Amino acid sequence: MKYRGYEVTVEFDAEDRIFFGRVVGTRDVIVFDGQTVDELESSFQAVIDEYLEDCQRVGKDPDKPCSGRFNLRIPPELHRKAVQKAQIKGVSLNTLVEQVLSQSL
Repeated sequence: MKYRGYEVTVEFDAEDRIFFGRVVGTRDVIVFDGQTVDELESSFQAVIDEYLEDCQRVGKDPDKPCSGRFNLRIPPELHRKAVQKAQIKGVSLNTLVEQVLSQSL
């Protein structure tokens, strides 16, 4: 499920007979539940709306889903090999890393 740019993982608890979900891609813990798919979806949307309202009320920037940028720390030798491979392929280091991650994920 997606709502306002946020995505979730959903599981089912067979013992309690309830669906529960967690928003992924944020540092804040944002969880919700429901007994039916409709309840789960409604609960998800409500918790996101409440989260954004709470952040605004306290003057906090809400965690956003991933921006598409991240820092990566790797050994210098691996960095050198990646730069060389990118140059051989005629692409930027960023493009090479994106291609490798896309193939792996």
